Amino acid sequence: MKITDNLNPKQLEAVQTLEGPLLILAGAGSGKTRVLTHRIAYLMYEKNVYPNNILAITFTNKAAKEMRERLEKLIKQSVDNLWVSTFHSACVRILRREIEVLGYTSNFVIYDNADQQTLIKMILKDMNLDEKKYTPRSIITQISSYKNELKSPTSAKKTAENYYDEVTCDIYEKYQTRLKENNAVDFDDIIMLVVLLFQKDKEILQKYQERFKYILVDEYQDTNTCQYMLIKLLAEKHHNLCVVGDDDQSIYGWRGADIRNILNFENDYQNTKIIKLEQNYRSTQTILDAANGVISNNSDRKSKSLWTDQSGGDKVYLHTAHDELSEANFISRKIREMSKENSLGFNSFAVLCRTTVQFRAIEDGLIRNQIPYRIIGGTKFYDRKEIKDVLAYLKILVNPADEISLKRVINTPKRGIGDTTWDHLKRHATNKNITVFEALNTPEEAGVSSRATNPIKNFKKIMDEFIILSKKTDITNLTNTILADTGYIEELEAEKTIEAATRVENIKEFLSVTLDYDTKNPGGDLETFTAEISLFTDIDNYDQNEEAISVMTIHAAKGLEFPTVFIAGLEEGIFPHIRSINSGNNTELEEERRLCYVAITRAREKLFLTNAWSRMIFGRSTSNAKSRFLDELPLELIESEARIKTKATFTKNVETQIVTKTCNSSYDVGGKVEHQKWGIGVIVSVKGSGEDAELNVAFPDLGIKKLIAKYAPISII
Repeated sequence: MKITDNLNPKQLEAVQTLEGPLLILAGAGSGKTRVLTHRIAYLMYEKNVYPNNILAITFTNKAAKEMRERLEKLIKQSVDNLWVSTFHSACVRILRREIEVLGYTSNFVIYDNADQQTLIKMILKDMNLDEKKYTPRSIITQISSYKNELKSPTSAKKTAENYYDEVTCDIYEKYQTRLKENNAVDFDDIIMLVVLLFQKDKEILQKYQERFKYILVDEYQDTNTCQYMLIKLLAEKHHNLCVVGDDDQSIYGWRGADIRNILNFENDYQNTKIIKLEQNYRSTQTILDAANGVISNNSDRKSKSLWTDQSGGDKVYLHTAHDELSEANFISRKIREMSKENSLGFNSFAVLCRTTVQFRAIEDGLIRNQIPYRIIGGTKFYDRKEIKDVLAYLKILVNPADEISLKRVINTPKRGIGDTTWDHLKRHATNKNITVFEALNTPEEAGVSSRATNPIKNFKKIMDEFIILSKKTDITNLTNTILADTGYIEELEAEKTIEAATRVENIKEFLSVTLDYDTKNPGGDLETFTAEISLFTDIDNYDQNEEAISVMTIHAAKGLEFPTVFIAGLEEGIFPHIRSINSGNNTELEEERRLCYVAITRAREKLFLTNAWSRMIFGRSTSNAKSRFLDELPLELIESEARIKTKATFTKNVETQIVTKTCNSSYDVGGKVEHQKWGIGVIVSVKGSGEDAELNVAFPDLGIKKLIAKYAPISII
């Protein structure tokens, strides 16, 4: 079979356009991964390009893994020589080889969010700053923003607008200093430091420019300033840059993604060729028409329209519930009904929410209906305390200067080394210009109590033994030795609680991770293992074959697809989110609309949209109007209970004189309506007219309820 077989004309053109800058605008489900893999194979086997001269960048480990697997199947051989990886994985590889130019050593460790917060708290304490005013989480978010924009502490301070910003920049400066002292980098540093490296050392830049003659970047619409600059530097010699993306799926502006990178690509690179992939291989035409109907309301986009040869399809079903619990019950009942009638596995269904706040009610409904489910984006496995403890031990063996990991485990399990002792050790290390790990050799000089001296020396002795062992054995055996010799498992088992037993089970699961790594990477080093774990994300663990409903945020669902999708909470203030509405910024509302487009295009066959008259959020009941996105859907694509009811003709009832309700019904203040659940009520106010009228109706013993005429189960009396 030829590499170019089974490609549609536009895909073929994208695969065979190899020289110069190329922008592939790939709509949802249009086969972009297929194009990328076939393009790489075509470069290798039709144009004889050496694998090491190709760099393919994705955003998630899951996407990189899928691309490698497809490539191996396509070319029938290993792709180990190919750089097919995420931005972060590729940059870690470069930093391991070149970071000494920036004053670090190659055995640096990567700090996750919890490590960052610990370090920020230490700095706030040193600066006598109030954690309530300068919250570690907000400080980390701001520092991340600076790094994504390639701003150093000095350049960031020049743009400070107030005293708070100036203090944040001071914290940023101390934070970077402490990171370097610990020979550590955070997630944002990984890419930023490579850019700084390339800008500082032209010889290193030229080496990688010469190496990567052909560069492919997936999901280009999600790149931030730092990622944009990295690609620009690498591509400026050969200009053989192919970027694939969809501006209609740019949904990460809140974390620094800049949609202008894809919208202005042809301005950045002269003689750019643009190819649009608009044929969809995932969804029915009905679902695509719904998606096109919504996204066409955005102005900041490149025109395209998805189509498929799967004509028709079920209409999009809209259900309006009384409250969030009724909404969850409808979703659960519908899933059970469809699963039974069509013999579908529960993994055929997904419930997508705008925010995690909606999860509770959805979970309650699934539990009541005895439906198995999994939350994507809950407590991540590698964020669990026991897993972070074990990883901290391993990180110290890679980099003894890692002060954050050392502080985490020096008294875990309990050894009688408390915070006061740590402060003495830290102060002594600073005065002697040595690491805290080195200061453990002479605790007497640090002024610690005699009671803590022996525990410190014993801890240092056992850690030195682990370091020696780490050079001789695999990671599974090393981890087992740490758990046994430190007494970590023994302490958990002694608790004899369900929580402790669960932690032991989680540690056993971690050992299955180390065993899998050892099996796949004979002789693999601890340094690489800990780096890979640091780059792991929750979605990488997604198993599409698990027999359970997937409940997740729409952001987490990007890149996934399901036969049947429920999008919950389509109300103003929920989706679109209240922040985008209150911002007064059309840019944020357009990103919300793109998020709606992403949600709709996750569905292959059936799509359900739900909202509620009232919703309990943060302990307060609120009533919101229907989402504006519902009005943007083509009317002929929608089926709903309200619409079904308005089609029927109600016979005149002598006692109540119920008349037919049509889309042209008139609602007047003082008039009466009958609600299927709440009974007869009096209209106290009307906003709008006809089916779009918003009514405030007073019901006996229930008070005033806000209703939308189009969707409410009411009849005029």
